[in-house]
Amino acid sequence: MTKKELVKRVQKKIEEYPSKDISYAVHLVFEAMIRALKRNERIEIRGFGNITVRRRRSILGRNPKTSDVIRLPERNVPFFKVGKELHDMINGCK
Repeated sequence: MTKKELVKRVQKKIEEYPSKDISYAVHLVFEAMIRALKRNERIEIRGFGNITVRRRRSILGRNPKTSDVIRLPERNVPFFKVGKELHDMINGCK
């Protein structure tokens, strides 16, 4: 699902608001999440899951064109852990 499709689905549920307003609200939610992750904060959405930032250590990689060995630096990566309720719904337990 794209961001545009998400806005359309919300628009169907809440018809009294124009899609421009819903699009802006969705944008604000994502921006708030991005800012929280940049501050290394944990995002917890009950029944859905948690998003955290994990530190990935430096590793040796290989350039596929030249086969040269290169060092890939440490970096932060977002990590999503699915919540139990969502996991159960996807697997037909509820």
